[in-house]
Amino acid sequence: MQVRGFLLLLVLILLAATAEAGKNKKEKAKKDGSECEDWRWGPCVPNSKDCGLGYREGTCKDESKKLKCKIPCNWKKKFGADCKYKFESWGGCSAQTGVKTRSGILKKALYNAQCEEIVYVTKPCSSKIKSKSKGQSSLPLS
Repeated sequence: MQVRGFLLLLVLILLAATAEAGKNKKEKAKKDGSECEDWRWGPCVPNSKDCGLGYREGTCKDESKKLKCKIPCNWKKKFGADCKYKFESWGGCSAQTGVKTRSGILKKALYNAQCEEIVYVTKPCSSKIKSKSKGQSSLPLS
């Protein structure tokens, strides 16, 4: 009989703790958030130069907010850091232009960014000749 009472008490304590945790989350959301649901976010603007930490501004009716953001310093693509694409493999090297091309299809647009559905990127062809792997040697063994 005492075991049942103990288990019942334990269940009641857990329920009370869960209810309190849910209440705290709701209060926090009201403090941090707003009633507005149609936020429009601008691009990430770096604090200095063209990459690194920065902020993006958002507006909704008469409200405005700033969020911290980051543009990776290796991300200098013309289509921006808020547009995520799924890219194909690189195509063959064009002898006429000296570049190779691949296309990317839009996977996700962050913060309602205006993104192109398909993008094309190019890069110069490698002028290096691939060397043999480490396991092979061109010298005969004696």
